[in-house]
Amino acid sequence: MRALTVIPLQQGSLAVSDVAEPQAGAGELLVDGLAVGVCGTDKEIAAGDYGWAPPGHDRLVIGHESLGRVRTAPPDSDFSPGDLVVGVVRRPDPEPCGACAHGQFDMCRNGRYTERGIKELDGYASQTWAVEAEYAVKLDPALADAGMLMEPTSVVAKAWDEVDKVGARAWYEPQRALVTGAGPIGLLAALLGVQRGLEVHVLDRVTDGPKPGLVRDLGGTYHHGDINDVASKLRPDVVIEATGVGPVIYGCLANTAPYGIVCLTGVSSTGQPLTVDAGSLNRAIVLENDVVIGSVNANLTHYAAAADALAKADLNWLTRLISRRVPLERFADAFAAQDEDVKVVITLDGSSS
Repeated sequence: MRALTVIPLQQGSLAVSDVAEPQAGAGELLVDGLAVGVCGTDKEIAAGDYGWAPPGHDRLVIGHESLGRVRTAPPDSDFSPGDLVVGVVRRPDPEPCGACAHGQFDMCRNGRYTERGIKELDGYASQTWAVEAEYAVKLDPALADAGMLMEPTSVVAKAWDEVDKVGARAWYEPQRALVTGAGPIGLLAALLGVQRGLEVHVLDRVTDGPKPGLVRDLGGTYHHGDINDVASKLRPDVVIEATGVGPVIYGCLANTAPYGIVCLTGVSSTGQPLTVDAGSLNRAIVLENDVVIGSVNANLTHYAAAADALAKADLNWLTRLISRRVPLERFADAFAAQDEDVKVVITLDGSSS
C-alpha cells in the first residue's frame, strides 16, 4: 500500500512509499484511511526539525490528524465495519509514570510516551492502518468530510478543560473569551467557547480571506488590531493563545480581567528575545489572582469531548475550515502554504477538491 513517509531529521526526505499493509492484531481495528490533516508539526517533521522512526526502521509514516472507516473490528468491541473513526495520537510510556498509569498520558512526566506519526510509532497517512480499539474514537457519520478536525479539536477541548479546572478554585462565571490566532486551533477554540455560551472574540493579523467570515458566522467578533489595544478594551476572563508569538503572549498576560486565565497552546519559535516589564507583569498577576497555564496534547476524555463538540457544530461551518483537499500523490502541494489556507488535508481514498 502507499503511505506518506519521512526519514526523521533528514530534510527533503518526505515521499510517498510502498509499505506493507498492516494486519489487525488482537483487539485492533483495521481501518481504510480517508484523510489526514496537515499541521505545523507535520511541516516541522518534514523539514527535519524532529521526529523519531519506529525502532528498527529508517522511515516514519507521518500523519496524526486521522480519519478513516472501519474495515474489520473485534467482535467484542464497540465498533462495526463502516464506522467512521479517528485514532488517538499518544500512547502512555511503558513504565508507566503516575500520570500515564491514571490515563493522563497527555501529562506524561518522564517523556517516554510514544505518538502516532511523530515519535516511534507510524502515523495515519496511509491507505490502511490498524489501531487498538481502546485508542480509536467513533465519530458521528455526518462528519465524513470534516472528521480529520477531531485531533485539533481534542487539543482545544483539553485547553478548555484545563481552564475550567483552574477557574473552579473559586467562584467562576466567565463571560468573555479572547482567542489569539485564527488558524485551525484558534477557530476550533472559538467554536468551543461559543458552545459554552461565552462572548467570543478572535484576534488575527489578516484582514481578508476566509477567517473574518468564519469568526462572524460562528457568532464571534473578529479583530485584527494591536493585541494591547484589543485586549485592554475587552479585558477577557479567558484567553486561549494559539499563535506562540512573543508580543501577542505578553499582551494577553498583561490585559486580562481580574482572576483572568491565559491558556497557552501555541509553541513559540526560539531565538526571538522580547523585552518585557517583568515587575509590572508579576504585580498584575499576583494582585489580580491571574493564572497562566500551558496545554498540549489530549487524552481519551478530551477526544470524547471533541467528538461531542464536532457532532453539535454546524457541518457547513466545519467544512469551510478545510481550504484544500490534496490527493496523496500530490502531497507536496499540501505542504506548500497558500495565502487563504486554514486547514489543508491529504486525501487517502483518491478524492480531492
